Amino acid sequence: MDDFVNMVNRDWELSDPVALAALVLWRLNYIHPFINGNGRTARAACYFVLCVKSGGWLPGATILPELIRRDRAEYVDALRLVDESVAQGARDLSPLHELLSRLIGEQLATQPAPAGGPPD
Repeated sequence: MDDFVNMVNRDWELSDPVALAALVLWRLNYIHPFINGNGRTARAACYFVLCVKSGGWLPGATILPELIRRDRAEYVDALRLVDESVAQGARDLSPLHELLSRLIGEQLATQPAPAGGPPD
């Protein structure tokens, strides 16, 4: 976990928000530090880093962690592609970056329900 935190700190200024979120999402899944809840923790940490790096919470009715969970098969495929790139000696986060970019766009395109119930 120390290496993970150092990696994020090193990349903080150099990476765009989506690239940093992809790194967090992949690395937490890769090191699998908990007995249970690794996926939920990775998705939550990914979204937190994305929002902090972007300067605040992102708007949208359905947020990124829910969208990732919804598209689980594509998410798992992207994680496997990154793992394969690491095994070949060159970490390539582009499969996750592309997935996250699309899902973030989807989140930003959805509007939360208005407060106070349905309109008259």
